[in-house]
Amino acid sequence: MQKGAKRVKIKYLLLASIGGVIISLDQLTKTYIHTRFTLGESYTIIPNFFDITYIRNPGAAFGILATAPTAFRETFFAIIPILAVVLIIGLIRQTAEDQKLSIISLSLVFGGAIGNYIDRLRFKYVIDFLYFHYKDVFYYPAFNVADSAIVVGIVILITQMLLQKKAGN
Repeated sequence: MQKGAKRVKIKYLLLASIGGVIISLDQLTKTYIHTRFTLGESYTIIPNFFDITYIRNPGAAFGILATAPTAFRETFFAIIPILAVVLIIGLIRQTAEDQKLSIISLSLVFGGAIGNYIDRLRFKYVIDFLYFHYKDVFYYPAFNVADSAIVVGIVILITQMLLQKKAGN
């Protein structure tokens, strides 16, 4: 290493690599669905439980804000992901190198936020396709790889906080 050169911290390598893998998987799967399926087309993987179904979601998770006025929705979804990414980078900066699980979970949320943001920039909606249901009784809203990464990352963060709080009591 040259004199004065700084070593890249592991936490930034984790952020870039995990985020990059999530973004890549997300965009590859969405591109496949977008180019191989027609809107609304469904392919059963596990009967009465899991289908691949091409859905366009103009709203947030579970279709929240899908019916909001277009100008509001587009402005909201243009700003919020950028704020989320800036917040995540700020949190990563404050996270100690040895807090790997926190770094991994933030990296998952980071990759997921960017994956869905790419869709919004390209299409003004997010491509969802993972559709779980139980016969005609229960339907879980369709989602994608980015959504999965965000949820897993947030669940890990919340679990860590609860465990730390419990250990502190």
